[in-house]
Amino acid sequence: MNSFQHSANQLRPNGRVFGDQYLKRSNWGSGTIYSMESLPDDFIKRITARYSTITKDVIPQIFCKKPVSVRVNTLKSTTLDVTSQLDDLAIPFEKISWYQDAFLLPTATAKQITETLLYKEGRIYIQSFSSMIPALVLNPKSGEKILDMAAAPGSKTTQMAMMMKNKGEILANDIDSNRIYRLKSLLSNQGVTNAITSRLPGQSLWTKYPEYFDTVLLDAPCSMEGKFDINDPKSYDHWSLRKVKNLSKLQRWMLRSAVSATKTGGTIVYSTCTLSPEENEEVIEWILEKEKDNIILEKIIIENLPLEKGYILPSSKMEGFFVAKLKKIKSNIV
Repeated sequence: MNSFQHSANQLRPNGRVFGDQYLKRSNWGSGTIYSMESLPDDFIKRITARYSTITKDVIPQIFCKKPVSVRVNTLKSTTLDVTSQLDDLAIPFEKISWYQDAFLLPTATAKQITETLLYKEGRIYIQSFSSMIPALVLNPKSGEKILDMAAAPGSKTTQMAMMMKNKGEILANDIDSNRIYRLKSLLSNQGVTNAITSRLPGQSLWTKYPEYFDTVLLDAPCSMEGKFDINDPKSYDHWSLRKVKNLSKLQRWMLRSAVSATKTGGTIVYSTCTLSPEENEEVIEWILEKEKDNIILEKIIIENLPLEKGYILPSSKMEGFFVAKLKKIKSNIV
């Protein structure tokens, strides 16, 4: 068991081992300790029934705080420069096999990284590994017109701009004015010059930009099950089955808008950080039925990163995630 894993058998301050005797929450010292059973009951029932590998013993090890991961911003720096500076700062790092511009910082805290010049100057960005996947699937090219439909806070927008070498156009859209403010600040910090922001409802955005974009990324608002952390109740206190169902309706219409905003021959990538089928494959099945003559589902291949039917299941180092790739083969605008 590595340093990122939480054991079901924890040694308490009084020296006793509680083994599989879980408590919802107990107070020791100055902090509150949460356990698996702090998560919503319906969520636990659903996740363990759906995935044979996610058992009650495993849940505390994967629904936990993840170590810090960062992406090099190649608009301002290079991987070699960043690794050299991390060495100078005595911050250990680990390369990952499927993305050369990303690193795991196993012993660092987010606060420690945000205090470095590397971070302040925008040469690196703290981003979860799972969040880096959609842009890799979309694979934007220099000169293309890109829509990031639900862009804030901007991690994927800045990643795509970096991949495009600031050449082309990105419309970074979000409906929340506060999040737009943060998005603009990040674009500036990261040296992004090929993106503009808009504040439009995703469901109707296509009416202003019918079949305009070469590619569209919809990282949809979701129930965020893949980001649940047992020790952070704020990460799951919002969850309910009703919310899952309501979000599924919103996601469907946002995705249909994304298809309508994409040129014939273009690509649409749909992603969420949740594990709920209602918000993932059922949304894809719905859009394939609604637009059955206009779009096809494409296979996703990222070398050294296996996807299980579009899913990355949560682990001690990665958040749970879902991603799907669609190709528009015929106009759907009448």
